[in-house]
Amino acid sequence: MIHVCIVKAGNIATSTMLDLLLDEMASREDIRITTIGSGPKMTPEETRRLAAMIPGLDPDLLILCGPNANAPGMRELRQLVGELKCPKIIVSDGPTKKIVPKLQKEGFGYLIMDSDPLIGAKREFLDPTEMAIFNSEVIKILAAAGCFRVVQEEIDRAISSIGEPDPFLPRLIVSKEESIRRAGFSNPYARAKAAAALDIAKMVAETDYHACFVEKQTDVCVQLAASAHEAIRHAAMLADEAREIEKNLDTVLRTPHSRSGKILKKTSLMARPKVEEK
Repeated sequence: MIHVCIVKAGNIATSTMLDLLLDEMASREDIRITTIGSGPKMTPEETRRLAAMIPGLDPDLLILCGPNANAPGMRELRQLVGELKCPKIIVSDGPTKKIVPKLQKEGFGYLIMDSDPLIGAKREFLDPTEMAIFNSEVIKILAAAGCFRVVQEEIDRAISSIGEPDPFLPRLIVSKEESIRRAGFSNPYARAKAAAALDIAKMVAETDYHACFVEKQTDVCVQLAASAHEAIRHAAMLADEAREIEKNLDTVLRTPHSRSGKILKKTSLMARPKVEEK
């Protein structure tokens, strides 16, 4: 049995679903998952605390997940786990694209979620309710538009290669194009709606960055953050509409895990999922 250790420092929407994407029915017999985290904080102090726990967990595969893998806390976490012998993967958001060569040099695999946007973290605007709603909208977009399927497939491939002389490490920008391709839409309007949702989510990240880190006037910050959150709500509606089109056609692609960990596939609701023939 392969031991997958997932370390969550801070939060992106993908963080909330990452471990569940690997064993959605808690029925896989080929892996066990240990998840540890520092909650919303990702300071160097917090990530040092997490790093101290990891060697005792003895993982076969280590996945680090959090915003901006070049932020001080995430950077220190990478350094502290760098000597571990197991394969290591970073799952992070758009700003991590700036350090892709560095991640490759350090021996990390990576999945960079291009459409997992920064939240509008201004105290005058954000409260626990707003935070939860925003994350729920982003999760719907990433799921319906295929981004989470990319994560599932790439990490499953890494898991299946454990024990080989040269284990597979994903090195991928989870872009709009890659996500839509793997989403398995049969209808062009569904593809268009999902693509639009991902474009909006990417724009939201830029708007919230400006609100959080650039703009100094409080009233302008709040307006920007509120606008971004309104945009993500409508992006989630588009993603939902895309899936509804496929449901109406009975062509929703489903990729459940078998007990052995293999990915099964089906499109018709009443069909039985099967291993895809090569």
